[in-house]
Amino acid sequence: MEIDNHTKPRLVAPMFAVKFFCKALPKHVTLIEVGPRDGFQFEEKIVPTALKLEIIMRLVDAGFEHIQVASFVHPGKVPQMADAEKLLIALAGIPGVSFSALALNMAGVERAISSKLAHIEVSISASNRHSLNNTGMSADAALKMGLKMVALSKRNGMHVRAGIQCAFGSGYGDVISEDRIAAMAKDLVTAGADMLCLADTTGMATPLTIHQLLCSVRPVTGDLPIVLHLHDTRGLGLVNVMTAMSCGISHFDTALAGMGGCPFIQGAAGNIATEDTHYLLSSLDIETGLNLSKIAGCSRDLEFFFGKHFPGKLYRHCA
Repeated sequence: MEIDNHTKPRLVAPMFAVKFFCKALPKHVTLIEVGPRDGFQFEEKIVPTALKLEIIMRLVDAGFEHIQVASFVHPGKVPQMADAEKLLIALAGIPGVSFSALALNMAGVERAISSKLAHIEVSISASNRHSLNNTGMSADAALKMGLKMVALSKRNGMHVRAGIQCAFGSGYGDVISEDRIAAMAKDLVTAGADMLCLADTTGMATPLTIHQLLCSVRPVTGDLPIVLHLHDTRGLGLVNVMTAMSCGISHFDTALAGMGGCPFIQGAAGNIATEDTHYLLSSLDIETGLNLSKIAGCSRDLEFFFGKHFPGKLYRHCA
């Protein structure tokens, strides 16, 4: 893979890095499993609803309290998510777990309301070209609609996570400033979002840009929890986790075995792997409340189902 001038990481001064990584790390980190949504949607082979339910319930048994299980998108564009309503009906009433789904437009929010969903992610892109490819709307139009989506979701009693895609760059060459991301975050928070997610959709984030963007966004989010959704396209996924934790972040999206990727990003790689992230945190004595071997068992069964290896490193070796 060639790395052009838009994706070359800037060098960080060694003393900056030493000072940065000596900051206190959290004692507990919440991992939000997104494999049943972000992971499955990237695969061509359709996962039967029964298998989705089996995997999700095994993830619950492994200790997950937050799982993103579906997206309310056009079934013609993402057929893997065509059973979203059916899946959520089957999961209704299971205690102790927050099942969430993603929506990209008002129609998605309306479907979520009809499904009596309690937790929704309203997700919009900071990149104009990515937004056009992903939703058919410009980034400005998507933001305006996103604010209405947040408001409608809140009026219907849902917990809203507002997601900003391409927060660290789009790969299309358009410049996305930290000020723009901060302004979008402020609008979403003002609209009523309960949580903010910064998504490294293209895997372009570096330790320095993680630090810089969080410094720009934090003043407008206050005490609102921030989630990082990181991809490992350029191999910096777990390094970026370390950086984010040093900045006070304790919520991360992860996917089984490193599954996933955006269908509208050329060369997209998977999310940071749940098992690999768990291992990193465990090596630092950071609690997650999760059972690594049970998670890895799910990944191995999915590897058999899809007939392929995933990019995660540990799932094949955890008995």
